[in-house]
Amino acid sequence: MHDSRKKRPASAGQVFGPGGSASRAPGGGKDGSHGVAPQRGRGMVYLVGAGPGDPELLTLKAARLLQQADACIYDHLVSNDVLGLVRRNAELIYAGKEKSNHALPQAEINALLVALARKGKRVLRLKGGDPFIFGRGGEEMQFLAEHGVPFEVVPGVTSASGASTYGGIPLTHRDYAQACVFVTGHRKHGACDLDWPMLARRNQTVVVYMGVGQLAEICERLKAHGLPGDWPAAAVERATTRKQRVVTGTLTTLPGRAAHAGLEPPALIIVGEVVKLRGELGWFDSDAESLITHPEPAHA
Repeated sequence: MHDSRKKRPASAGQVFGPGGSASRAPGGGKDGSHGVAPQRGRGMVYLVGAGPGDPELLTLKAARLLQQADACIYDHLVSNDVLGLVRRNAELIYAGKEKSNHALPQAEINALLVALARKGKRVLRLKGGDPFIFGRGGEEMQFLAEHGVPFEVVPGVTSASGASTYGGIPLTHRDYAQACVFVTGHRKHGACDLDWPMLARRNQTVVVYMGVGQLAEICERLKAHGLPGDWPAAAVERATTRKQRVVTGTLTTLPGRAAHAGLEPPALIIVGEVVKLRGELGWFDSDAESLITHPEPAHA
């Protein structure tokens, strides 16, 4: 849907009204509220979660703001279908971050948000998933607050929820997982240095964001810290979209199966006994060619 808009800027246009929403700003208002509406003619930044890909998973608020933006700074993980909903004459600015290829460094993104808002624009900072779950939304909010720029944050369906739901893998289940842990496989300085003893506990589900490139290492580390080699694990590529693929296996077999399938980012890793339910609960994959799954028992 509107694929031609990807990475192609358009001219900025008229500011639309706020639709009656109470816009957030740093600090509290004089009336004790948590935020105040922006002054007339003053710019505003909206950090909006675009969800995992399916545009129908956008919140109503996010969909409205997409239609009101003067400028949209969007990430690599924002799907073309979602991007196609942005107001047609809004300025589009690509700020995607791929491995070893950052269109804009984070410092430049921060500065750009402030500069556009100070021109009186309604700025949409559109992020895949949720802005506060490995989306650097907290860093950008801090920068805006430090520079006195009013902002509002709109949560989105995080990729872990989207991938697990559309992959037929519940993140929690009374029989298998009483806790769920989100971690990132891509650290600030490149090292995959996580709390492995904590992650290798039973009775929980572990979801690894941005970890496909380190899949083999992650599986080996989990085994080295106590989980058996036949512990269930899965990887979900392009979750919630028509291109979704799911690879299931164990800590021992998943790296090889994912490599054989040519699995690439964006993808999430799900580790835990809940993966065993995939064969029973996989409701989304109706096309056999889009499904790469291995129904062998997880335990001998």
